[in-house]
Amino acid sequence: MNYRAPSWLRGGHAQTIWPAVAVKLAPPRYRRELWDTPDGARIALDFVDGQPGAPLVVLFHGLEGSSASHYAKALMHAVAARGWHGVVSHFRGCGGVDNPLPRAYHAGDAAEVRWILHRLSGRFAALAAVGVSLGGSMLLNYLAEEGEAALPQAAAAVSAPLDLVAASTRLDKGLGKLLYTRMFLDTLKPKAMASLQRHPGLFDDVRLRRARTFIEFDDLVTAPLHGFGTALNYWTQASSKPKLKHIARPTLVLNARNDPFLPESALPDLSQVSPSVTLDFPNDGGHVGFATGPFPGRIDWLPQRVLAFVEPHLQNSTD
Repeated sequence: MNYRAPSWLRGGHAQTIWPAVAVKLAPPRYRRELWDTPDGARIALDFVDGQPGAPLVVLFHGLEGSSASHYAKALMHAVAARGWHGVVSHFRGCGGVDNPLPRAYHAGDAAEVRWILHRLSGRFAALAAVGVSLGGSMLLNYLAEEGEAALPQAAAAVSAPLDLVAASTRLDKGLGKLLYTRMFLDTLKPKAMASLQRHPGLFDDVRLRRARTFIEFDDLVTAPLHGFGTALNYWTQASSKPKLKHIARPTLVLNARNDPFLPESALPDLSQVSPSVTLDFPNDGGHVGFATGPFPGRIDWLPQRVLAFVEPHLQNSTD
């Protein structure tokens, strides 16, 4: 299932920005469950209910994403069309649910993915997991840590920042800083400030207000709160690229070569991954874009590519 962007939508920035602002896709009929975490937080899971005995597709969204993100709605519609079950599992502080704890989520958070998948696995005949952007990084870290014991029968990571040093460095410069870093910090900083009000002294509020780059934010907030110390330690230890050799479940790694979040030079080759990993690096697609067709375009290529990859493995597990 090869991907090629239409001529009117070439370019990584166009592919990245266009779906989020131009696609008016109604959400599927979600059913929400609220789960209390073992350490006293709460997360939201938005389900699409399928046919009895059908498999479940779990989506882990990107940084500050939700079940309302364009890729989440597109995937859940495609899942529902097959009669399968689907769920968008929100990270702490996302999906409209407040996070009372200093701990939030981060690119290497395999523990949160593990807990969520463990709770879901006993409820469905078969399970596939999809991670987008930061959620893809979290999922790949989990798959690498678990190896043969990983719960999904198959998985896919879409536009994951496989090399966090390369990705964060790129986003902290030029157009990336102007467009994307600013957009993310506009939501991350208020959440961090709310956490600081609950937990005085957690970090320096003056430095937080002045933060304009990921290295400033991660050095102050993400890294120390999650045990990494510094931003560089966090990016190095949480990067999934060095761990791809340890993945034992069938896993699709899908990244566009023109993704403005990750330079093409940071993409792995076959010598850097296990035989269970399938690499798919289209020339176009941007960051979770992959729009096709004449204007105004469609965003159905991505969910179909992901589901076509996982479906044979789900069928084998239920035969």
